[in-house]
Amino acid sequence: MTDILIVEDNAELCALLCDFLRAEGYTVSTADTGEKALQLYERYGARLVLLDINLPGMDGFAVCRRIRERDNTPVIILTARTDREDKLNGIITGADDYIEKPYDIDILIAKIKGIFRRRLARDHITDGDIRLNTTDGTAEKGGKPLTLTAKEFELLRLLMENKGQTLDKSLIFDRVWGSDSESEPQTLTVHIKWLRQKIEDDPKEPKRIVTVWGKGYRWENEDL
Repeated sequence: MTDILIVEDNAELCALLCDFLRAEGYTVSTADTGEKALQLYERYGARLVLLDINLPGMDGFAVCRRIRERDNTPVIILTARTDREDKLNGIITGADDYIEKPYDIDILIAKIKGIFRRRLARDHITDGDIRLNTTDGTAEKGGKPLTLTAKEFELLRLLMENKGQTLDKSLIFDRVWGSDSESEPQTLTVHIKWLRQKIEDDPKEPKRIVTVWGKGYRWENEDL
């Protein structure tokens, strides 16, 4: 998964921002239209989105709204539009911050670090007797360590972060294996089987990772 997705149609500004962020150690993807941004986001995901408003075609507000329909990924709007109405619209559509251009790059990076720091503070995902530590990539079941591969951990994390939601097989594959050109979609089925063997009380009758036939998989709520 990419750390930061930059959605900016000004090529020079986008390149400059990329250089600063990569110098800070972030992995960065870029898009110059709202449509391309959503394609990248839906395929690979992002931990944070830097979003311009004035884009060709779909504008930034529409992009933010679409992201909010899916999850709570932090979105920072970067724009030359300073009207009060635009700021309110940014908040209403779900942006976490609204920064006017030209902006101070040091302040922007400080805000980004603050968002990631707060996210890291919530470094555990727990449901029932399953507990993930997203900082060090470890997992437990009933207080006992689970031995998971990196891909198994990412797969379990994706499912648990979207508890109760059916995730399409292609979306899961792209999020977990999208950058691995040697993998094939069938590997998802194999990893689901392995995970069930490690976390289900009865892998043949799974209660946690449920198959939704013709669609994908869903992490069931503990109380269902």
